Amino acid sequence: QLRLVESGGGLVQPGGSLRLSCVVSGSTSAQLDAPAIGWFRQAPGKEREGLSCISLNDDKKYYPDSVKARFTISRDKAKNTVHLEMNSLKPEDTAVYYCAYGSTGRKVYEGVMYGTRYDFDAWGQGTQVTVSS
Repeated sequence: QLRLVESGGGLVQPGGSLRLSCVVSGSTSAQLDAPAIGWFRQAPGKEREGLSCISLNDDKKYYPDSVKARFTISRDKAKNTVHLEMNSLKPEDTAVYYCAYGSTGRKVYEGVMYGTRYDFDAWGQGTQVTVSS
């Protein structure tokens, strides 16, 4: 059974940084399926927002323009972990942050970049990020 666990959230002052982690365990798709991990966030009363995704085959990374200058996704293969480094945080970044695993990389990309609904294989439980002074 595929399982994702996020960590690293917390309270940070405006202008600060956080690094979120998403540990993936269990059975994952073969490389042929081009799986990918996406990061999303959702603030109260707002739609889910895609932040970044990374291909688990070739580590290609994608970001929407809204966060491209401030967020960086990376992967530690040895630890089956995907990180999201967030810098210059703003109060409007306050939200619950989720990672999700999709066995079809193209669909993950579309979900992150265009908000296309996709039935991800698994989601993490979420980690709260609060940006406040």
